[in-house]
Amino acid sequence: MNYMLLNENAIYYECGYSCDNALYLRLGSEAYFITDGRYTIDAKQHVKGAKVVINGDLYGEAVKLLKKAKVKKVVFDPKEWSVAGFEKISSQTKVTFKAKPDFSHKKRIIKSDAELKIIAKAAKLGAKAFKTLAKEFSRNGFGEDEFTLTHRARTVLGDFGKFDLSFEPIVAVNANAAKPHATPTKTKLKKGDLLLVDAGLKYKRYCSDRTRTVFAQEGFKFKTRQHFSQKKIQKAYDTVLKAHDNAIAKARSGMKAKKVDALTRDIIEKAGFGEYYVHSTGHGVGLDIHEMPYISKKSDTIIEDGMVYTIEPGIYIPNEFGIRIEDMVAMVDGKVKVL
Repeated sequence: MNYMLLNENAIYYECGYSCDNALYLRLGSEAYFITDGRYTIDAKQHVKGAKVVINGDLYGEAVKLLKKAKVKKVVFDPKEWSVAGFEKISSQTKVTFKAKPDFSHKKRIIKSDAELKIIAKAAKLGAKAFKTLAKEFSRNGFGEDEFTLTHRARTVLGDFGKFDLSFEPIVAVNANAAKPHATPTKTKLKKGDLLLVDAGLKYKRYCSDRTRTVFAQEGFKFKTRQHFSQKKIQKAYDTVLKAHDNAIAKARSGMKAKKVDALTRDIIEKAGFGEYYVHSTGHGVGLDIHEMPYISKKSDTIIEDGMVYTIEPGIYIPNEFGIRIEDMVAMVDGKVKVL
């Protein structure tokens, strides 16, 4: 198959290296990693299974290689390309370009044993970081606003620069937690508040993702069993936890993704919180924080062994509170393994 890639993680998956200015071209049995002179040393040291070509004009070099190879058809992912970038190549060749959205994500949906080990390590490092973060927040977090708490989360999760983060951490208190992708406010954390933290770190480029919602008090821990002072919050929390645990216990390889989604959604709807469950049950995780499979009520994707995804049901009541409990799982021998 002939194809061209621009996305960094898509390129990394193919040849074990990427940078912020590269184009990967696979033409039959030949592969080319095109980049500029800034990355010559690293590219030649780390690129595997592809010829490193140094040319600052990535598109012009790609056109030369396409003409030389005389290929008739090349696959590309339109989500990776700008209109201008694609036209620089397509307007100068007679090649037929076939659009395949999510081309690399579909190739990466089943993780290898080696990938599963790396992702499991990322998840375990993330869980360890959450333990450290709970201690940090318990000692120094009360009285601090969400901006400062988020900064502390970045520092602790990244182990003071040792690890990259999977995404910008979400640290939300009380009503702000009702926004699934909350951004920091001046709200300060007080004892007795509801605190939601959604964060992850990368290990060997692979992401981890985890969410915990807790009753913030001295010495609190990011564990799944929590006791809140308000009955409404407790009911919602227990419902989310039940939905989370149900999907972990009952998801199976061979199910459609929408059936896995129903394992959480049905419980939340029956408890009367259906209108407040505003997102899907989960998403795949790998080199990208969001990739296939998507565990949604509309997805007909068949869940298979080797897939890695999140289970993260939630309830979000505007102007009051939000609750989410999230773990990463892998399908192993037909069942869920929590990473």
